[in-house]
Amino acid sequence: MSIIKNLEWRYATKKFDATKVLSDLQINTLKKAFNLTATSYGLQPVKMVIVHNKKLQEELVKHSWNQQQISQASHVLVLCIQKNMSSEDVENYFSLVKKIRNTPDEIINPFKEYLKNDMDAKSEVDLHSWMTNQAYIALGNLMTVAASENIDSCPMEGFIPEKYDALLNLDKHNLKSVLVIPVGFRAEDDFMKDLKKVRKNTDEVIIEIN
Repeated sequence: MSIIKNLEWRYATKKFDATKVLSDLQINTLKKAFNLTATSYGLQPVKMVIVHNKKLQEELVKHSWNQQQISQASHVLVLCIQKNMSSEDVENYFSLVKKIRNTPDEIINPFKEYLKNDMDAKSEVDLHSWMTNQAYIALGNLMTVAASENIDSCPMEGFIPEKYDALLNLDKHNLKSVLVIPVGFRAEDDFMKDLKKVRKNTDEVIIEIN
């Protein structure tokens, strides 16, 4: 299918087939897609936790407004942001730039110093907001790639982050959860799967300036 056909096929899956499991190849595709997602300055302040454990998934349901997709899905992708970020993270990023691209210090240093000062100047609230925005970019990318691979997904904001953080032991990784995406394959009796997609006409949502 073309990418548009894939996006027309995609919907927020309300019921997954709990007997079907994503292949290692499909999971690796989602991992690579996540890692290739664009982020501000390329700093990648977002990490993904992949849950593939039915007992744990069932435990997470009660912290997800009782949304059963969490337990039914093949895997649950939890998008997380760092609990704190500083100039040290910027320093580490530019060390990686130098290692991979062999970029000279005289080119790297001016932008590096700018970003280090910018990170240190941001309040905790501003940093949290900025990192969460990066998680939404990753969410959109993952949903599109999943659709292109005929993998069903359902983006979720409806969960209790603090409970997820505790159950997944995210504190030891300096992370906190912000978004959840169960992925797998739609159930044949999902009432939503054959409904027509409801969207405005393109000329109502797009303004062209020539």
